Amino acid sequence: MKGKLVIISAPSGSGKTTVVNYLLLKDLNLGFSVSATTRQPRGQEINGKDYYFISTADFKKRIRNDEFVEWEEVYKNHFYGTLKSEIDRLWSEGKHVLFDVDAKGGINLKNIFGNKAIAIFIMPPSVGELKKRLMRRGTDNRNKIKVRIEKAIEEMKSASQFDHIVINDQLEKALNEAYEIVSSFLKIKPGLNG
Repeated sequence: MKGKLVIISAPSGSGKTTVVNYLLLKDLNLGFSVSATTRQPRGQEINGKDYYFISTADFKKRIRNDEFVEWEEVYKNHFYGTLKSEIDRLWSEGKHVLFDVDAKGGINLKNIFGNKAIAIFIMPPSVGELKKRLMRRGTDNRNKIKVRIEKAIEEMKSASQFDHIVINDQLEKALNEAYEIVSSFLKIKPGLNG
């Protein structure tokens, strides 16, 4: 039997990766779906663990070969996508699939998988706080941060298309809320496996 799908989306800097890593540590039988991207690795990112870092030419070839469940050009010549082989890999291991994707990717996946998937949007407390977090992260220059903020504002408008919105104002509260939503969806009783 194939598993379920858990989709976590958020604007860059909202704490999405923190939520995803927290859920992976819990006993929820989740496997992380590694996305493919054409962007360069940031910081300590590892190919095959954080992303599959591939060339634009290879990405476009995979599009032509229908290897993606969903994909998009997030920024000019920066493609992101979910490989069908990733979902198959995790399902063959008997796991539920956990996605860390942007809002468009999250909506696309939810539309494709319907009731087999739950889509959670991690909302920053404010645009101002998001800007502070991105600046503290120190991985992008001012121009990139400006582009990320503009994209974040657009993504936040689509939050209502998700099954749940978790506001990441207090991290521990947001983590607990995400865990409760996911464990309930997967029908795992909190406390027994968590």
